[in-house]
This record gives sequence, C-alpha cells and structure tokens, in this order.
Amino acid sequence: MISVIIPALNEEKTIGQVVQLANKSPNVTEVIVVDDKSLDNTVNEARNAGATVMTSTKLGKGASMKDGALYSKNSILVFLDADIITYPDNIIQLLTEPIINNGADFVKSYFSRQAGRVTELVAKPLLSILHPDFPTFWQPLSGMIAGKKHFFEKIRFEEGYGVDIGILIDMHNMGARIKEVSIGHIENKMQPLEQLGKMSREVASVIINKSRNTGETNFETFEYINVIREQMDFAIRENSKALKKVAIFDMDNTLLRKSFIHTSAETFNFKKELIEIISSQNNPFIRTKQIARLLKGKDISELLNVADNIPVTENTHMIIGLLKENGFIVGLMSDSYDCITNHFKNKFSFDFSLANELEFSKSVATGEVKIPSFFLAGEGSICNHEYCKTHALMHICKKYDVQLSDTLAIGDSENDICIIKKAGIGISFCSSNNTLDLVADYVIKNPDFDELTKIVN
Repeated sequence: MISVIIPALNEEKTIGQVVQLANKSPNVTEVIVVDDKSLDNTVNEARNAGATVMTSTKLGKGASMKDGALYSKNSILVFLDADIITYPDNIIQLLTEPIINNGADFVKSYFSRQAGRVTELVAKPLLSILHPDFPTFWQPLSGMIAGKKHFFEKIRFEEGYGVDIGILIDMHNMGARIKEVSIGHIENKMQPLEQLGKMSREVASVIINKSRNTGETNFETFEYINVIREQMDFAIRENSKALKKVAIFDMDNTLLRKSFIHTSAETFNFKKELIEIISSQNNPFIRTKQIARLLKGKDISELLNVADNIPVTENTHMIIGLLKENGFIVGLMSDSYDCITNHFKNKFSFDFSLANELEFSKSVATGEVKIPSFFLAGEGSICNHEYCKTHALMHICKKYDVQLSDTLAIGDSENDICIIKKAGIGISFCSSNNTLDLVADYVIKNPDFDELTKIVN
C-alpha cells in the first residue's frame, strides 16, 4: 500500500537505520533508495538493510525524488531524508494516516526546532506577497512528506534547494487537500552559513517562477522581493563574519599552477625516477618516503628557488584577505613538504600550514621524511583511509574549535576527493579529475581565485 522513497548521497552511516525504520512500519511494502551516485558504501548499506536501490538519472534531490516516484508501485508515497536517525518510530503512520483516512491528498511534516532562517526571512514573506491565499505552514521547506502517487506524477520536481517548496506550491495549485502534521523532535543537519545564500536564492527563484500567473507580480512586488533578498544576504553576511570558520587550500596545482615535486624533477633531472615511483608504488607511505630520497643533497635555498619560480594563482593575496575578513582561519595543506608550505604560509600570510616534514642536516635535505600523525587515522576520524587529508582537517577543526560544517576546502587532485567531499563546502579548482568535480559543491575551471569571491561573499 505504501512506498517509502529515500534519496541518498554519501549517507553510509545513516541510510541503514532509515531503511530499517521504514521496513518496520505497517502498510509499507516497498522501500526504495535512490542513490545519487554515492562514492561511499551507501548502496551496500541500503541493500543490506532491505531496500531496493536504484541510481538516479541525474544529480540532485529533485531528480532522485522524481525517479523514485515513477519507479514506485504503490498508490501512497512517503519521502524521507537519508541523513536523519532521530525519526519517531511511527513517522510513516503520522505522515500517511490523514491520506489513508481520506482526510488529505498531501501531507507535509513539521517538527520541533527553531524555524530556519531561509524559512523565516525568505519563504514565508514571499509566499505571503505572491500567494496571499496560500495556507500558513509552520515549516514549508520540510522534506519529510507523503502523498498520493497520482498527484506526484503531475508535479514538477525542481532542482536544488527549491524542490520542497516547489512541491508544496504545485500541490496547492492542483487543489490537493494539504495537511501539516507534527513528527515530534527531529535533529537534522544545519546548513553552513555560506550555503544559506544559495539556498535562499533557489527557494526564492522557485516561489517567483511558480507565481508568474497569479496576477500578484508587479514592480512594487519585486521591490518587496529585493528587500527580502537583501535582508537575507545581510543576515548571512553578518552572522558569517562573527562565526569562526576554516578554509584550507591545497598547494600543488591549486595555490601553485604546477606541482612542486614535478617541477623539482625537471630542475634536478630525476623525472624518470619520479615517474617510476609514482607508477609502481601504491602504498602512500612508501611512495612518500621514496620520493623524498630524490631530494637528498639539495639545500634549502635550491628547493625554495624552485618553489618561487612556479607561477602562483592570480588573486591569491586578495582571496586570503577576503576570507579573513569573513571570519575564516586560512591554511595551506599539502602532501608535499612543510619547508615549502611554510615558505608560502609566510609569503601570503596563511594562518597555518600542514605537510610532510622533510628532514635537513645543516640546511641540506637528508632524503628522509616524517609523515605527521595528523594525516593518519585516529580517534574522531570520519573516513576509512589510513592516510588522508581529511584526518588533518579534523585535527584543525579540533585545534581551532570549529565545526566540520563550517569548513571550506579547495583542491584539484585525486588526493583531495575525500576532504572536498567531507568539508562543509568543497571546491574543485582547475581539476581534470571527474570524480572530484562530481563530489564538489562548486567546480571552478578558470585559474583565478577571483572566482571564489561569489562563494565567499
């Protein structure tokens, strides 16, 4: 009778519990997890918990919801978020009883917590202006919903953050009987402040686009809308500046336009040896130590001279200053060497640098290298890799008492995939790695840090 649809992207830690909860609910005969091309173990966890798993035809929650609705077999559909494990045991019943009892065609949830900033500053004011007859909802942006399948088949599932408000407006415009029900207390992920600007714009865009034929749009209306947007942007900027955050830059091919070790190989004529190590050694610890031996006998001035002759990305000084103005602690992280990252830390006023420790004796490299413990898995690790930049990210979060959701990471290579995926905001910068582009929140192809200003501001 009931199909439960759960869109999911990289939710291996929670998806199993959500699927199990859905399967235990009365009248549920189908649980579908629509995987948004996850890179972790989400698919196996969902399948092992008893879900039918399908892969979304297009990235994004809206496409996943549409795919699941079309694939489902039952007449009543429930949509749940994959990252919440504090659902009440009877959440399916709460969402579907009004439909089963013929009291509603569409049910939207609300739950106890402080109303979101986008809801209060954007969604509710815009709805009151553009849809004066629109019913009042406590949480119009809630994503835990249920409804009759034939209604879902007629609506448009928007892309991005506007999907939930779009569904609500479409249901209202179709004349569906809508009811809002309490599902108790829910703890869900709070969006980082930097994401709220994007969220507010996408929610506002959907509300405006779906209001073009209401007769309520005129110049005065759009003036009100601009005021609402300005209020939201101002609130985000002011709160963001007061919030302590961390921004981490990769060095090779991100801060610098070339790789330090590859440039050294060309300068010191060990390119053949470097390629042999990279192509034949899969163990990151052994590979790091073997590469370090290639620098044996080179003094610090020779190494810094190589580094200083590598072009630096345009507007580096500007973006570091802008990030600091917006409350960021700004650092440089690399699987290269600390003597180089510290050099650029001093040169560009980064707050910290993290890298492997190249050993010197009388200012000459010994060919030995120490891999710092912060790159290694330990208590509080959030990924399964033995050696990973994500471990260092958690080290920095703990050091500066910053939440993971309030971090920004920017990089270009395969080694950056995990940190880009786990950071609050992940940015792929001039990368040729398709997987990195896929997991990043933003993809930048122009080698100029001015491209970051629209994300930071």
